[in-house]
Amino acid sequence: MRSFLIWATLAFAVIVTVAAAAASPLLAWRDPIYIAAGLAGVIALCLLLMQPLLAGGVLPGLPVIKGRRVHRWVGVCLIAAVIIHVAALWITSPPDVVDALMFVSPTPFSVWGVIAMWVLFASALLAVLRHRIRLRPRFWRVIHTSFALIIVIGSVVHALLIEGTMEVISKTALCALVILATGYVVLKLRAWQVLRRR
Repeated sequence: MRSFLIWATLAFAVIVTVAAAAASPLLAWRDPIYIAAGLAGVIALCLLLMQPLLAGGVLPGLPVIKGRRVHRWVGVCLIAAVIIHVAALWITSPPDVVDALMFVSPTPFSVWGVIAMWVLFASALLAVLRHRIRLRPRFWRVIHTSFALIIVIGSVVHALLIEGTMEVISKTALCALVILATGYVVLKLRAWQVLRRR
């Protein structure tokens, strides 16, 4: 029953959020590329909910090792969604994207989104180079967890400040779930590390 509730809650949160965004009246009469940009951002936020749960071995039926393997592939999908989000916005309005990337945009949500994006890319690059640069496991966990927290905070604030594609209630609920999932896994892993030292 517990397993069913966890997976059902996760599926419900993702499906409702994406469906509500796709049905948004703000997308009426918009170009397909703009719609793709908005939905790619929504999907990225949904994937962000999956990441801590996979890394922490929280999802039923997915042991820690298998979950972390899936975590890597979901990370690739997350990066792809962010690239599509930004590239599509670039096509619809290049000056706005340039301003955002240069941190001179008048819209506060842009800053948070760009910070989250660059930290996401840095985290992915570090994951690829981790063994090549012989990064110690403990040091890796600290850096990766710190990056994850910045990505989550930046993405959540970015999403909450935007009045656009996402429906307000489902967006707020999804953001809350992302924060809860990340906080739970970080505290769980931290507690496990403390107990292991004793």
